[in-house]
Amino acid sequence: MTTEPREPLSGNHGSQPVDRQRTPVPARPGLRQDSGAGSAAALAPESPADGEPTAAPPPSADSRTRAAAVWVAVAVSLVVLVLLIIFFIQNQDQVLVRFLGLEGSLALGIALFIAAVGGGILVALAGGARIVQLRVQSRRARKLGKP
Repeated sequence: MTTEPREPLSGNHGSQPVDRQRTPVPARPGLRQDSGAGSAAALAPESPADGEPTAAPPPSADSRTRAAAVWVAVAVSLVVLVLLIIFFIQNQDQVLVRFLGLEGSLALGIALFIAAVGGGILVALAGGARIVQLRVQSRRARKLGKP
């Protein structure tokens, strides 16, 4: 086990004695512990020739996690929601809407939003149909032994 000296807490400007007692530091997996404490060789990664596999490297700072992706999605969704609220507030004029013999008065912002949602539903249905088509094609290819 290596030992490291305890450093004083910040704010100690010589008014109190510094505790230089060495306290044990638990060994980190994948690091050699055979050299002197605190030396660069003591903290060097084990080589594969030591007989044990080396530990996986720590994740890099730019690695992305699912939690980070969720936070980004939530932030983007909130921005879109704020923009929609602004759109509704600025487009409150009443308009006459006619569709398939039906007629009604509706706020312009709401009417445009309903039209956009209807278009999104049509796109989702077309995309879903294509996904089903590709799955059926893939299943048939696997049954026939074709990659």
